Amino acid sequence: MKKGIFITFEGIDGCGKSTQLSQAAKRLEAEGLPLVVTREPGGTPIAEKIRGLLISPEHKEMATECELLLYLAARAQHVREKIIPALNEGKIVLCDRFQEATIAYQGFGRGLPIDLLQVINRFATQGLKPDLTFIFDISSSLSRIRIDSMGKGKDRLEQNGEEFFDKIRTGYKKIAENDPLRVVLLDGTKSIGELADIVYSKILSQIKESF
Repeated sequence: MKKGIFITFEGIDGCGKSTQLSQAAKRLEAEGLPLVVTREPGGTPIAEKIRGLLISPEHKEMATECELLLYLAARAQHVREKIIPALNEGKIVLCDRFQEATIAYQGFGRGLPIDLLQVINRFATQGLKPDLTFIFDISSSLSRIRIDSMGKGKDRLEQNGEEFFDKIRTGYKKIAENDPLRVVLLDGTKSIGELADIVYSKILSQIKESF
């Protein structure tokens, strides 16, 4: 490949994005393609420590501005230390959440100005954008059912109500509407296999365009 490819997986909690990322990674690895799998917040030692602060239910008092800046601090480290080096080596980077999560969660969910988020995000990412983004759409009620079925304690963000996730879902849909060539909106209620086939087909098309 001429360059690396940056692909992100997005959606509200319980949408199946992590499962689909794993499915895509298995198929790409089977083809022997150079691959890096990572996540946000996290992906590097520093960013993982910031993740702990962000998701811990102990920090319910966290201010919205603090939340935003912590997410972007983690992203700045992640981009510089892991993502850009991998792309420079011609690898395919699959990332569980990235810039769209900031617009959806902190913009539509928390009500922060979108234009401000875009400016700060560009600074944190050095202007890096995904080549391809998948958004898996499910209702907030289904999200709650899926999270509850996991049988684990809810993190700080998962403890928000359905109204919060309705706003985020609306944000994700708006993102897909505004950037249809790069962002693929998928019905997250489809079967794992059906979604995996669609995702892999889109990824293969992206790889062909990069040769």
